Amino acid sequence: MKILVVGGGGREHTLCWKLSQSKKVEKIYCVPGNAGIGEIAQCEDVEYERNFSSLAQFVKKEKIDFTIVGPEIPLVNGIVDFFQKKKLKIFGSSKKASALEGSKVFAKRFMKKYHIPTAKFDIFSDFDKAARYIQNQGNPQVIKVDGLAAGKGALVTNTKEEATEAARKVLKEKAFGEAGKKIVIEEKLKGEEVSFFVLADGKMVKPLVSSQDHKSIYEGDKGPNTGGMGAYSPAPLPPFLYKKVMKRIILPTLRGMEEEGKPYRGVLYVGLMIRAGEPKVLEFNARFGDPETQVTLPRLYNDLLEVLLATSDGNLDKVTLSWRYQAATCVILASKGYPDKYEKGKLIKGLKDLVKFKNTFAFYAGVRKEDGNLLTSGGRVVGITALGKNLKESTRQAYRGVKKIYFEGMYYRGDIGKRGC
Repeated sequence: MKILVVGGGGREHTLCWKLSQSKKVEKIYCVPGNAGIGEIAQCEDVEYERNFSSLAQFVKKEKIDFTIVGPEIPLVNGIVDFFQKKKLKIFGSSKKASALEGSKVFAKRFMKKYHIPTAKFDIFSDFDKAARYIQNQGNPQVIKVDGLAAGKGALVTNTKEEATEAARKVLKEKAFGEAGKKIVIEEKLKGEEVSFFVLADGKMVKPLVSSQDHKSIYEGDKGPNTGGMGAYSPAPLPPFLYKKVMKRIILPTLRGMEEEGKPYRGVLYVGLMIRAGEPKVLEFNARFGDPETQVTLPRLYNDLLEVLLATSDGNLDKVTLSWRYQAATCVILASKGYPDKYEKGKLIKGLKDLVKFKNTFAFYAGVRKEDGNLLTSGGRVVGITALGKNLKESTRQAYRGVKKIYFEGMYYRGDIGKRGC
């Protein structure tokens, strides 16, 4: 089969890497791809975020059999609906179903309606009303923009002054543009974060292995949120908690979406906060996580293409997911200045040296090739993933790989995976 992967980050590099191991895959295309993906797939520059006509024409021209969507923007904008109307086979959630990620307001109201545990919250579009609400709440509070913000739309504050300033930044100064026309103000939950992914085919749901993301830019979970500075798998999720998450959160979510006329098919991410054995939802995502994919797929025994086709076709009942017992750790190397304005065009050295290390992989994100050299082109540049017999070993191996890489201004957290070791 000919496969198209949509996206150009570390998640998409991991998807292409795993798909390339399938005997059923004849050729992989990627739009737009990156320098790493270009080594295993044909990368093309075609518009894919909002206008899908050119992409659909490309799929027909190249006789591509199956499209897999990585990022959230095309999903929220309806790429799956568009392709399905054109009778083109695609993996991902519909525009309606993707509202779980595309609108924090919809997601919070949905959880309230279907009694899915989440943080106490309220919704505002007027700054003065938001400011008055903040003064009547305890600390700390989180200000979340309604729309998509590349993983940076949750502003964690510690005082009422900080919360008020964050609300002002979004509602008055329009720092997030249209995405910030409305905000959710919620209590900050404490506990252990877990990333919980499931595949849903419209009839059946199957969980993937658990993982934990590290969103804050600085060690000790300090500083502003990013798209993710690293991850590890498995996360601490004992069997009783797994059952509780499925019963109280996953199944009610899928049933609720069905009742809303937005049936969910694809991969669903639920960001959880667990305290004293009780899970609450932080957020939903309508796609594979980044960097969680970089620690999940290397642990998967199955042929990824078979799994995604079964999900798309409503045949998940015919698939038994099988996982390696090894743990995985991914450390993200970022450009100086990220998650704000960051530097680009820095020469990357050492990536080729990783081939010497067993079970250690470099998944490229913001990397481009120029005159034979690899240069930085994004905030998150590359993720170094390693497998090990346990989390301590996979983390040690990942950092061993990190120390082989260098580019000017390179930044990474030194505590990825440490909580689980």
